[in-house]
Amino acid sequence: MSFRRIERPTIVQGIKMFKMKKTVGLAIGAVVLTTLSGTAQAFDKKVSVSAIAGTTGFGADASWRFHENLAVTARYTGGLDFDTDFDEDGVNYDADFEMKASSVKMDYFPFGGRFFLSAGIMMPDIEANVVGTPDDDSTYEFNNRTYTAAEIGSVVGTATVSDGTQPYVGLGWRSSHQSGLSFFSEFGVVATNVDVSLSTTNGFENNDPRLQQDIRAEEQSLKDDIDKLPVFPVAVLGVTYTF
Repeated sequence: MSFRRIERPTIVQGIKMFKMKKTVGLAIGAVVLTTLSGTAQAFDKKVSVSAIAGTTGFGADASWRFHENLAVTARYTGGLDFDTDFDEDGVNYDADFEMKASSVKMDYFPFGGRFFLSAGIMMPDIEANVVGTPDDDSTYEFNNRTYTAAEIGSVVGTATVSDGTQPYVGLGWRSSHQSGLSFFSEFGVVATNVDVSLSTTNGFENNDPRLQQDIRAEEQSLKDDIDKLPVFPVAVLGVTYTF
C-alpha cells in the first residue's frame, strides 16, 4: 500500500492564497464604502428663496434641494385682480377676477442641473364677481324665455374657475444646485373646478319658479363655456437666491 505525501509547501501556499483573497476582499469593501460615502456627501444641500410673479399673482416661494435630483417647494401668490367682459346669450357680463394660490410640490431634477419636472398639490382661489346686463339694454333671454330689464334688474353672482385642493404638474428651470443669485421660471397647469352662481338684483326668482329654473339654466350655460378648458395655465417668473 502506498501513501500520498502532502507537501508542506502546498499547505503554505493555500494559507497564503486565503490571506490574499481576504485582503483583496477587505480592500474592495473599503473602496466601495469610501465611494458610497463620498457620493452621499458630494451634494451640498441648499435652500433657495424666490420673489415671483405669474398668472396666479405675486408672491414668493422657498425650495429645499435635499438631493442632487430632488427638492421640495412651497409657494404662495396673490394680489392679482383684473376686469374682463364677455357675452352669453345676449347678456353682457362684466367679470372682476381675483386670484391667489398656494402650493406644495416635489421637484425632480433628472440631470442634476437646472431643469426640473414638478408635481404636487395646489390650493387655488380663482373666481370672479360678475354683473350681467342685456346687450339691447331692455330684455334678457334665459332658457329661450324673454324677460325685461325692468322686471329683474341686473344679473349678479360669482364664477369660480378653480378652488379647493387640486393636482398640479409643471416644469421649470432653477439654479438651486449653485449658491448665488439667478433667474427662475416655471410653467404648469392646475385642474379647474368650475362653479357659477347667479341671482337677480330684484330677486323675482324667489317668487317665480319658472324664472328660477331659467336662471339655473343660464348658470349651466356659463359653466359649460368656462369648463371647456379642464386646466388653468400657471406661468411663473422670478428672481432666486440660493444659500
